[in-house]
Amino acid sequence: MPSRHSYGPHPSQFCELYAGGPSVAVLIHGGFWRARYGLDLEHALAADLVARGWTVWNIEYRRIGEGGGWPQTYDDVRAAISALPVSAERVVAIGHSAGGHLAVRAAADVALTGVVSQAGALDLYELARRGTSDHVVRQFLGGSPDAVPAVFEAATPRPPSVPALLVHGALDEDVPVSLSRDFAAHHGTDLAVIEDEGHMEHLDPGSQCWRAVIEWL
Repeated sequence: MPSRHSYGPHPSQFCELYAGGPSVAVLIHGGFWRARYGLDLEHALAADLVARGWTVWNIEYRRIGEGGGWPQTYDDVRAAISALPVSAERVVAIGHSAGGHLAVRAAADVALTGVVSQAGALDLYELARRGTSDHVVRQFLGGSPDAVPAVFEAATPRPPSVPALLVHGALDEDVPVSLSRDFAAHHGTDLAVIEDEGHMEHLDPGSQCWRAVIEWL
């Protein structure tokens, strides 16, 4: 069973630590930054990583509907990673969907040795243009790109300065695979496109999407 660690006073400012080996995987769940989705989404991957000899730091954060949004959600992710209570030679952030956005964005500001984006929401402008998930990007950032241009610029992931892998299912109907393809093409990151899987397979330890992550790690 993991131990629970708080990194702030809000009920969502906590992490689960799964003791394992000398390398740490920081798991950042998705759910389009909304409060109804939580870190339990990552439990199956956490168990798989521990079985493979990893220590896991599964983080929770404030989300839309409970004090989250930009920059609060991102501030929490940075604080949670910085609060890691163990030392490690390797600390790799692995984020799914909205968590992929947060993981890649955090790679510019916190000490990581690698980052993995699983179907990451890496192009906020494109998702806003599409009106994805009832215009969730506008909810998260507080408006459209025209209304809050500085917020969109601040929230957009930077080119990672550490090794990075983008994994995306070609059948993804939630976050289009073009977002990962375009990001990889512009920034030279590693890219694995899984032709016959979609969005939620990333959370299944038996999936090809997850196998691509394990092989890269």
